[in-house]
Amino acid sequence: MLAIDPRAARYTWTAAVVLLCLAVVYLIREALFIFIIALLFAYLLYPLMDLIDRRLTSKTRTPALAMTFILVLGLLVALAVPVATVVGTQAANLAQQAPAFLEKLRQNPPAPAPGDQGVKSLESQIVALAEGELQAHYGDLASIIPKMGLKVLSASQNLIFVVIVPILSFLILRDGRRIRDGFLEMFDSGREDAKETLADAHVLLLLYMRALLFLCCATLVSFSIVFSIMGVPYPLLLATIAFPLEFIPLVGPLAAAVIIIIVSIVSGYAHVWWVVLFLGIYRMFQDYVLSPMLMSQGVEIHPLLVIFGVIAGGELAGVPGIFLSVPVIALIRLLYHRTNKIRARRRLKTIPEPFEQSA
Repeated sequence: MLAIDPRAARYTWTAAVVLLCLAVVYLIREALFIFIIALLFAYLLYPLMDLIDRRLTSKTRTPALAMTFILVLGLLVALAVPVATVVGTQAANLAQQAPAFLEKLRQNPPAPAPGDQGVKSLESQIVALAEGELQAHYGDLASIIPKMGLKVLSASQNLIFVVIVPILSFLILRDGRRIRDGFLEMFDSGREDAKETLADAHVLLLLYMRALLFLCCATLVSFSIVFSIMGVPYPLLLATIAFPLEFIPLVGPLAAAVIIIIVSIVSGYAHVWWVVLFLGIYRMFQDYVLSPMLMSQGVEIHPLLVIFGVIAGGELAGVPGIFLSVPVIALIRLLYHRTNKIRARRRLKTIPEPFEQSA
């Protein structure tokens, strides 16, 4: 009769449970993504709610939550209405002018420079290359508009999430302490360690979302001002496009830069090279100056880990995986360091005192 090692059986059972949980998480990933978005949105609102809650004498967070949502909604309406008016006008003008410019490219493709005329300037090479790509893919670009319209119509059924996410965020902020206490009840001996780990994760997410919001706002303001000064067409529209893309690590800023360059070329802007130069300088300033100032030491992640996380997240879950790659890596790093500290502390407790050794 074969003997079964209890330790091996326990490890096998634990591995099976972990794999089963990972499989369930993968199957319900879309629903989990909605809850994670609601959680991150709650962390954006938490500092304001906590500030209001400290000024109130109510025993519940509901009044502070209501005031927070009213203030945020009022601020969004006050800022979004004038901005949306300008952005809508610029988008309509771009939609009217883009087909004519693409048709001009199709009928009059850029002629290559003769070899005896010397090397063209870098700006001319960039513009000619971009115009050549636009002319070569004119048919694809012309078919994008109806396809995008169909995608917008099909995505309208997901507008319900715009209502669900704030409701979930409201519930998370209201019952956050109760949810935390219920989670800690699952631990017996390691209750204090779990409480400290949750506190560290709470601070990490607060710092990350605060830094991310400031980076997005800095992009919106900087792009609007600089593009207006440079005379780039549709400056507020381009800045508004870049604003939400900053929430997606690595891929979002790159997509925003490509869109800005293409729109500058399609609209007939004569100094595309200055746009490319500004985008490069701003990206270096944000990555090496502004972002380290806003990100704490616990949130800042090595660029190699960011690239790996973005690629792995995109392979596993597409755009949602890319969006969540950085906070997930930061949380894994936090759990790793916290686990090492807990193990070191437990080893110190097991070391006998000097008088015990002599006895």
